[in-house]
Amino acid sequence: MKEQPSNAGESLWRRKLAEAERAALRASPELELEARLTAALDKISEASVPSNFTARVLAAVELEEMRSARSRWHWNWHSLFPRIAVACAVLIFAGVGIQRFETNSHRLALAKDVAMVTTAQPPSVDALENLDAIQRMSQPAHADGELLAVLQ
Repeated sequence: MKEQPSNAGESLWRRKLAEAERAALRASPELELEARLTAALDKISEASVPSNFTARVLAAVELEEMRSARSRWHWNWHSLFPRIAVACAVLIFAGVGIQRFETNSHRLALAKDVAMVTTAQPPSVDALENLDAIQRMSQPAHADGELLAVLQ
C-alpha cells in the first residue's frame, strides 16, 4: 500500500480538499474514514461559549490547586515517627556525651587537687600549736547582746 504524506490527514481538517485530492484519499481506507469523520464534524454547529468561560476555567484550576495543596499536609505517622526517633537519638547521644565530658572534667580537677596536696609543704609546728586560735579567727564574730543592751 502506498504511504500518503504525513500532512494529508492534517490537510483534511485544515482546508477543503480539491476533487483530485479527494480521489487520492479514496484509495486509502484510513484517510477515507478520517475524511468522513471530518465531514460529519463540519455539520455539527459550534457550541456557544459563555463570555466568562476563561475566568471560570481559571477559577476551577486555582480551586483544584488549593485543594491539592491543602491535602498534601496531614499527619503521616509513617514519615513523622522516623524523624522523631532520629531527633531523640541525637538528643540522647548529646546528653550522654555532655555527661561524660562533665564527669571527666571533674575527675581531672580532682586529680590536679590531689597532685597539688601531695606536692605541698607540710604545715609548721607553730601553725599546729595555734590551730585553735587560727580556727576561731575564721569564724564570724557574734554581737554581744549585753553590750548592745547597755548602749541603748
